[in-house]
Amino acid sequence: MPLKPLETGAALHYEALGWHGRRAPIILLHGLLGTARSHLGAAMDWLAARGFPVIGLTLRGYGDSLPKPRDFPDNFYHRDCADLFAFMDALDCERAHLLGFSDGGEVALIAAGSQPERIASCIAIGAVGNFGAEMRPIFQRLYPGDWITEAEKRLHGFDDAARFTGGWARAMTRMLDAGGDVSLSLAPRIRCPLLIMLGRDDQLNPQHNGEIFANAAPNGALAMFDCGHAVQDEVPAAFYARALAHLRAAYKDADASR
Repeated sequence: MPLKPLETGAALHYEALGWHGRRAPIILLHGLLGTARSHLGAAMDWLAARGFPVIGLTLRGYGDSLPKPRDFPDNFYHRDCADLFAFMDALDCERAHLLGFSDGGEVALIAAGSQPERIASCIAIGAVGNFGAEMRPIFQRLYPGDWITEAEKRLHGFDDAARFTGGWARAMTRMLDAGGDVSLSLAPRIRCPLLIMLGRDDQLNPQHNGEIFANAAPNGALAMFDCGHAVQDEVPAAFYARALAHLRAAYKDADASR
């Protein structure tokens, strides 16, 4: 699959299904220790089979994307957002629909608020755009990363799990210490239909924080599911039903405005 060099210094691996440069694609963004295919491959295939143009994008440092190893400066979500827009520019893609999971969902929320004219709709799964103090011990529990498998280390090109998880946990903690605003201040600028999907048992993303963000966005909505973090994997039938309704309406509105 292609590797697209970008002006930001990254080179991102992507997989395009049914996209030929005409209709705005759905760009899918994965989460921590994932790739487009490993976290969202089933959703990519499902959407493509229903006629949606799809691009699965693997963020810098993960899978085959460069540079490696993946690191976590304090602005890593915003850096990933800059990569996303540079990727769209490199493909001459003026507008896109976004579907992001976990860290990818946080990137999608930033993108929808920072360049609202370029995002036709947004689904964020397991992401809330604002962190509260109750999240601190959850961030820290990911360190030292003894839960990371050897296969995951090989896939992402690192061998020090403590360094990887420590970098992520430190960045997340510093965001929390700075007030916890990842993209909440951008929410009023989001023009597109926004759907936040959360599992009721998702320890990383409390319902209250999702409600705060959805209420701050002019066209925001929150959908709760009886599951944990990975809504798309744990309750696929409910996920696809809600995502399909959202995307069909968004595409209809986008096509009508052209």
